[in-house]
Amino acid sequence: MSEATVLFEERASGAEKRIGIATLNSEKTLNSLTFEMVQLLSSKLRQWQADDAIACVFIQGAGPKALCAGGDVQQLYQSAVSQPGGPCEEAEAFFELEYRMNYLLHTYAKPIICWGHGIVMGGGLGILAGCSHRVVTEKTRMAMPEVTIALFPDVGGSWFLNRMPGRVGLFLALTAAQMNGPDCIYTGIADRFIASTHQQAVLEDLATLQWNENNKLHTQQVTKVLRRFEARSAEIKPTGNVAEHYEIIQSLTDQNSFYEIVDAITSLQTEDTWLQRASDALAHGSPISACNIQQALELTVHLSLADVFAFELMLATNIVRHPEFAEGVRALLIDKDKNPRWQYASVRDVPEQLMQQMVTPPWPSNPLDNIAVA
Repeated sequence: MSEATVLFEERASGAEKRIGIATLNSEKTLNSLTFEMVQLLSSKLRQWQADDAIACVFIQGAGPKALCAGGDVQQLYQSAVSQPGGPCEEAEAFFELEYRMNYLLHTYAKPIICWGHGIVMGGGLGILAGCSHRVVTEKTRMAMPEVTIALFPDVGGSWFLNRMPGRVGLFLALTAAQMNGPDCIYTGIADRFIASTHQQAVLEDLATLQWNENNKLHTQQVTKVLRRFEARSAEIKPTGNVAEHYEIIQSLTDQNSFYEIVDAITSLQTEDTWLQRASDALAHGSPISACNIQQALELTVHLSLADVFAFELMLATNIVRHPEFAEGVRALLIDKDKNPRWQYASVRDVPEQLMQQMVTPPWPSNPLDNIAVA
């Protein structure tokens, strides 16, 4: 493979159209997003959107293990520790650029197929969730593990979590619970389950399409191709966890207060491995992060997509400037002792004043206030 962090190809298709193929190309890091990768992908997406000869876009990850394991958190960590308590210029510039790219995906004028194979977390989930045609496979492993490093599910997480069935979004965000392909479809993050062995065949079929002169019908043509391969994949479709546990998720999150929701989840003792792992993740996660997750979902529930991204940039900026984030990354990814020294012992100890500061703009104007017209 080339050393380029994102590979681009334009494949000839029918009716003198082309398919734009973008491959996240950092296999050793599970295609974790760097500032350079987001720059390259954003620029090419805009170029392809303006090119009438490009009928659709296909996004994939290099290698068999991951679409994308998230943003390059160690880069963010270095930015945070270099300017403790103050503006983290590199981290904040990364967030702004990434959020602009994800908003572009959500509002793209052409069909975008995202092949969500393998690990899909953090920034990878942001890419998948924003595309018009979101494919998962038998190897898809998706989660929002931000509570373990004192972040929150961003890049549109506040948007799609609030649109999941019941209170599933809150539960998944608090517990970092892992999802497979069928879970992703049940929660609305993905659209189609297709066996991973069909990936190249899907691209070949897209390349043979005689694209309609009406560009608005291209979405329908892509859907028909994916539907055929989904039908061929039914026999290997695994059983999901989220739908199976829907009622207990609703019960655990049906409490009189957020504190009681956390109590119910963390006090759970069960032989159900999926549930117990979820309970343990919240119990060992950052109390500040848990509170931020709850208030982010509450404050964004009625916001537009553009306003959600602006809100998330504000919250992410405040979080990275706070020492809890650096400590979470240190424990999990730098020293790897898995023993973070959180500032507060429980969510009840987190001051309301701190939570208010987290959602108070740290600058005179939000860089994403104009995202819908940029």
